[in-house]
Amino acid sequence: MSQVLVTGSAGRIGQAVVAELRRRNHSVRGLDLIPTPGLEDALVGSITDRPLVDRATQGMDAMVHLAATPDDADFLTELLPNNIVGVYHVLESARLAGIRRIVLASSGQVNWWQQRAGAIPVRPEDPPSPRYWYAAAKMFMESIGRGFAETHGISVIVARLGWCPRGRDHLDAMASDPWAQDVYFSPRDAGRFFACAVEAPESVRHLVVNAASRPIHSKPFDMTAAKEKLGYEPEDNWPAGLSD
Repeated sequence: MSQVLVTGSAGRIGQAVVAELRRRNHSVRGLDLIPTPGLEDALVGSITDRPLVDRATQGMDAMVHLAATPDDADFLTELLPNNIVGVYHVLESARLAGIRRIVLASSGQVNWWQQRAGAIPVRPEDPPSPRYWYAAAKMFMESIGRGFAETHGISVIVARLGWCPRGRDHLDAMASDPWAQDVYFSPRDAGRFFACAVEAPESVRHLVVNAASRPIHSKPFDMTAAKEKLGYEPEDNWPAGLSD
């Protein structure tokens, strides 16, 4: 059993990750802007609040970092504080607290233009082609994650995620778009994936993987590394798993 901090624990993916980790008998602490449903050990506040982040990381063995502005938004007022400054605070705090496994939630938008041009499946080692500022911020996080693995010997797993819908507008868009259905990431699969990443062997020192559910029409992501290194295999395809 590990002590796991989940940032962004009250979100759609965050709640699924918390539930799966607890099902596997891990002790979970949450951190989010709002209370995390059903989780007693949960701090409320922003990842830009360093004293709060320092409290959250104390005593933790592993961290799943999900907290972020989840898509393109104003860079100076949203992406910069949440997806750049927040990453600095979370990673530095984790390092100082002695956390040995960090799982970073990146995005399939890092390889956006390759997906749209049809050069699929996208492999983790393919050159990035970021959609815009949100994806560029994720590339910053991915880069410093490699730095932490090499400089500090922390195990860092970077997950480029598919699309986990967050509302009726997303669901409506996915219902009519075969590409969106193929990059779908169910909450149920997301919970399983991040639990596998937390439980991966200590020999996994630095790894970048794609993570999504099973495609229906075509295969946008190569998820071989997620299967071979982490033991993750998706079980859902669109629209399975939405009610979990």
